[in-house]
Amino acid sequence: MIAVGLDGFRNGWVAVTIDGDQRSIAFPPNVSWLATRDVHRAAIDIPIGMTEDGDRLCDRLARAQLKPHGARVFSGARRWLWDKFDDPASANREAVRRGETRISLQLWHIGAKIMEVDAFIRTHRHLDLREAHPELVFLRLNAGKPLPSKHSEEGLALRRVLLGANGFSDLDDWLTIRRRGTGAKRDDVLDACAVALAANAPGGALPGANAKRDAYGLPMQIWF
Repeated sequence: MIAVGLDGFRNGWVAVTIDGDQRSIAFPPNVSWLATRDVHRAAIDIPIGMTEDGDRLCDRLARAQLKPHGARVFSGARRWLWDKFDDPASANREAVRRGETRISLQLWHIGAKIMEVDAFIRTHRHLDLREAHPELVFLRLNAGKPLPSKHSEEGLALRRVLLGANGFSDLDDWLTIRRRGTGAKRDDVLDACAVALAANAPGGALPGANAKRDAYGLPMQIWF
């Protein structure tokens, strides 16, 4: 079983591979790197499957499970936002005109990554590529107890402990030497590790069985 977890950052993707007891890390510039690898299953921290109005049951379930930190789930992705608009203000005006929810700046700024993955998965349907959310994985690893923010030293330290207990023994090297010069942040590396665990041995999915599919047949389901 070879599993890969991917988390996006400004210069590309952090890609963590689990192959039995072996762990490795790479920093490919685009998600098409995945098509060049011998991978049985991959998971990625990006929306897969979108509705026309941005409402997805999986997002609502994830927000509820992460309470009181539901805002860690960026919901509301819609293809037309980035297909038709070049700035968030115009996109949000159109969303309001349609009677839909506005999107956050955080979601807007990962739009290029969302559309990159959307195009890739629609042309590589033979790949087992699933949406996952690292915060749900960390919640599972932490026995369901909410974690401090990943932007705090306390939160980063706890995530490192949880990953270390799940086979990631090279984190010190990855977070210093391997990460140097890539542009990836520490939390990007840790999130990719968590998503790799969701690919390798998922604890479940939201929703579980019979997840709805979007207009292109892509499942709207978040694995953890």
